[in-house]
Amino acid sequence: MIPRPTFYDPDRAADVYIERADLVASAATAARRTGKIPAAAKDAVRVAAFGIDCQIGFATPGASLFVPGAVEDTQRATGWIYDNLDKITLLAFSLDTHRVFQIFHPAWWLDEHGRHPEPFTTITVKDLRDGKYRPVAHPQECLEYVKRLEKDGKYMLTVWPYHTLLGGVSHALVPSLMEAAMYHAIVRSAQTHFETKGTHAMTENYSVLSPEVRELGGKSVGTFNAAFFKMLMEYDRVYVFGQAKSHCVLSTLRDMQEHVAAIDPVMMQKIWVLEDAMSPVPPPPVRPLPPALDFPRIADEAFRELEKAGMRIVKTTDPVNL
Repeated sequence: MIPRPTFYDPDRAADVYIERADLVASAATAARRTGKIPAAAKDAVRVAAFGIDCQIGFATPGASLFVPGAVEDTQRATGWIYDNLDKITLLAFSLDTHRVFQIFHPAWWLDEHGRHPEPFTTITVKDLRDGKYRPVAHPQECLEYVKRLEKDGKYMLTVWPYHTLLGGVSHALVPSLMEAAMYHAIVRSAQTHFETKGTHAMTENYSVLSPEVRELGGKSVGTFNAAFFKMLMEYDRVYVFGQAKSHCVLSTLRDMQEHVAAIDPVMMQKIWVLEDAMSPVPPPPVRPLPPALDFPRIADEAFRELEKAGMRIVKTTDPVNL
């Protein structure tokens, strides 16, 4: 096992701070000069580690969409990266990227009294037809959007708290993971890959690979990210971790499942899911709780289906045997 760098402190997984670039770079350069860890380009078996939305907005207590359990997930994921540094060819991270006016933020909607809905409010086709809620822009497209969600049986339109706003602190990668990414990049001479998603105002984008709805009013609001999918699947193995298990991770894995099945179902065995490095969004305080909002149950059932389809469900404590 590769020794972890002395600057790494797992107890800082919840801390928000500026990455210690000089300290990390110095330690990484010293580790590289020992010659014990080869450059990633020399890997005979190429392994990608794909972290989904490992951002302050989801993984730091006090953030508007903090996922309970995310701090411990960060600790396990970061430790796993350091322990398997010599085996990880590529580190890739997605970044959920939003602005204030988007269809899932409070500013986009008004109720019959002209007030913005509270976070975690769900909006249905009936709500729109009854005038319970109205959008501040694009009313026809918004109605079409909610109709498409309900028809496809996807997540209900949920008004989320403002989160991972572009330019804000919550948009950044968790600092301890950012340091791990920088360390890996220098030790293994491998640039970290960052993939943004979620920028279109008119659709949710849980999956890193595609939006919830791709067309509204005859106009495209997003497409399948074929280039990123192709990049990942060119690796011999892809380890997946991040937040949240019930939403962005699950949606991304479902997209991967669908497209791998269409190409070659045997390739499903390339996808290894670090299940102890992700947590589900808790169900909202709604009674009775609609089945569509029981996020932990949805995630657990879906992961059993993904495993049956051929994906490997593992833990960070399992050895990475190549």
